[in-house]
Amino acid sequence: MPKLIVVTREGEERVVSGEAGLSVMEVIRDNGIDEVLALCGGCCSCATCHVHVDPEFAAKLPPMSEDENDLLDSSSDRDADSRLSCQIAFSEALDGLRVTIAAED
Repeated sequence: MPKLIVVTREGEERVVSGEAGLSVMEVIRDNGIDEVLALCGGCCSCATCHVHVDPEFAAKLPPMSEDENDLLDSSSDRDADSRLSCQIAFSEALDGLRVTIAAED
C-alpha cells in the first residue's frame, strides 16, 4: 500500500498507508486524523479538506479544476501548493506524498 505523509496543524508528522483509488482526503480521514473536516464528503463544495502539497509532487497531481480553484480562493491560507485533498486520487505513483493540513478558516 502506498504511504502518505501528513503534517498536522501542530507540526506532527504522521506516516499512514492508504488504498490506491481513494482520495487523499479519505486516506487522511480513514487513518483517524480529524483535522480535515471534509464537510461535503468529497464533493468539491466546501474547501474544508484544504492541504498544502509538497512541491516535489505537483507535477504528478491532476490539474486543478475551476471549481477547486474557486473554492481555494475563499481560503485565507491559500498558497501555490494548495489543493483540496478530496480532489487528489491516491495511487502508487503518489507513494511518499507529503501534505500539510491547512490552517482552519
